[in-house]
Formats: sequence, C-alpha cells, structure tokens
Amino acid sequence: MSDEQARLGELRDRIDDLDQRIMALISARARCAQEVAEVKLAANPGQEVHFYRPEREAQVLRRIKEQNPGPLSGEEIARLFREIMSACLALEKPMHIAFLGPEGTFTQAAALKHFGHSVVSVPMPAIDAVFREVESGNAHYGVVPVENSTEGMINHTLDMFMNSPLKICGEVQLRIQHHLLVAPQNRDREITRIYSHQQSFAQCRQWLDANRYGVERVTVSSNAEAARRAAGEPGAAAIAGDMAAELYGLEFLASRIEDRPDNTTRFLIVGREEVPASGHDKSSILVSMRNKPGALYQLLEPFHRHSISLTRIETRPSPSGTWAYVFYIDFEGHFDDPQVRTVLAEIDEEAVELKRLGAYPVGVL
Repeated sequence: MSDEQARLGELRDRIDDLDQRIMALISARARCAQEVAEVKLAANPGQEVHFYRPEREAQVLRRIKEQNPGPLSGEEIARLFREIMSACLALEKPMHIAFLGPEGTFTQAAALKHFGHSVVSVPMPAIDAVFREVESGNAHYGVVPVENSTEGMINHTLDMFMNSPLKICGEVQLRIQHHLLVAPQNRDREITRIYSHQQSFAQCRQWLDANRYGVERVTVSSNAEAARRAAGEPGAAAIAGDMAAELYGLEFLASRIEDRPDNTTRFLIVGREEVPASGHDKSSILVSMRNKPGALYQLLEPFHRHSISLTRIETRPSPSGTWAYVFYIDFEGHFDDPQVRTVLAEIDEEAVELKRLGAYPVGVL
C-alpha cells in the first residue's frame, strides 16, 4: 500500500468515526426536542400548543453563525442546522406552510429556506388565498412575497394587511436567479415564444432585448406555470428558477439572465400569533393619518427623535375614501422595546388608525 493510500484510509476511517458521533448527537438532540414537546403538552392539557418558536430558532441560528469555527461558511452551517431543527420539529407534527403556488415557484423555495424541508408545503393560487388558508387554521403559517430589489413592493401583499387579522412572524430573503429553460426535445428548435411571470420579464428585460429581441413574450401567472407550458410545447421556452427546472425536467439554454446580479426578493411569514422579542428584531405597522399640513412630518418625527431607524415606508390608497392614504412602515426594534412603545404611543395620538402588523426576528438565512 502506498503512502497516499494509507493516508486516505486513515482519513476515511476518521470521517466514518465522526459521522457516527454526529449521528449520535443529532439523535440526542431530537430526543431532547421530543421532551420539550412533552413538557409543553403536559403544561397545557387540552389546549393548542405552539411547538414552533420563531424567536427561539432565530436566536439559535444567530449563535450558530457567530460561533462557527469554519471552514464551512456561517451561512452554510446555519442551513444545516435549519434542516436539523426542521426534522426535529416534525417528529411531533409536520407544520403545514401555505405559499403562493404552484409548486416550483420562488415563494416555495423561500418557504423551504425558512422552515426547512420537513414541513408540508401547500401551494395556493393567489396571495389572498394564502392569507385565508392561515386565517382558517388549515395552515400553520403562510409565505408571501412583499418586495423585490429591482421591481419594488408587491402591492397586493401590502393591501391584504389592511383587513387581515394575521401577524407578520418572520421574513426571509431569497437571491433570485432566472434561467432560460426548454424541454430537452426542444433544445435545437427555434424559440418562438417565451413564457414567464410579468415580474420576471421586468427583471430580465435588458438581457431579453439584447439576446431574444423580437421573440414573443407571454405573461402567465407564475414561473412554475411558464415551466409547465414550456415542457410540453414545441418552440417554447420559459424564464424560471432551479426548482421549476428540476420539477418539469427542463434544460438550461442560458443561466442567470437577470439584469441585476444582486436581484433579491423579500418574503414575509404570516401567522396567527404574535412573536416575542429575539434580540434583533424588526416591526411593521400600518398608519392612517389625518389629511392636514405636516401630517407626514408628525408621523416620522418621533422615530428620528427616539433614534429608531426606518427600513421601509410605502404609501397605499386607503379603502376608506378617495385620495386618502395609509402608510406601511418597517422599522428596527420590537413592539416591547421601551423606545418603540413610546414612539407608537405618540403616533397613536395623532393617527386616525394605527395597526400593528407584527414584530419579528430579522431574517437570519
């Protein structure tokens, strides 16, 4: 046996030993998670028990990233622990997560990134259907897109919060990579039609103008629907992501055709309960102000005075009347923070309506 073979044999034996120890530790963690569930059930007989704690999982993932010794990146090691926690949680009862479908969409990818692959993901045909599924209790949580770094806010999502009792329980950001896809049997055919969602066409406009100018662009309800059509139609291609390509067995004609390499979409997690503080949180509110001079200043000035950073402010038409508006505001901090309580109390005195949409951990993954 050569020195190389001997050394490789030693390393493989060491890897096998480490794998056994890792497996034993994961099993011990899973048993501990089961005991946590038993304690909760015993303390709340006959009541609905929430096993998933968004603030607790955010704290765990942050600590994992901070204490990671390498060589795996903090992001990669956190993803591994995300899946371990997802599997442990599913030992009691897998969570049902509603998302804007169909299967293969970026929203499903965001749901699996946030909750792990041990949940049951439930596709819904529209954003309002996701809200209804969670409100009815058929799904534990829902995942909906709220903004894209290239195309801005998704207004339908913002408008749903005006009348929905649901709370924002979390957020997740997903790097969006678009590909030009075709069925394997159509790879050598001339492309005469491209299917995609209107947002994806907008995010790939420059590439399409430069490389597929004159090819018909057909807008459909989702990228997954575009992939489904391209899979069975000669001469058709789709703009979609990796999940849709894998789901419908499509091949890549061109990869990463989005105009901006940092193209990212932010998704919100919606649920029925409020989330305690995690130590690094964000809050969202809807505010309707009286229509008078200085109203916007009165809304924003308390945030400045108490050194609370705004991360997003959007204006939406109010359903209460013509030329009336509500403000959607994201800011750093949690509703339980003393400074935040003070600011919201001041705003409440001047506002027609102040609705607390939710305080939730800043996205870790």
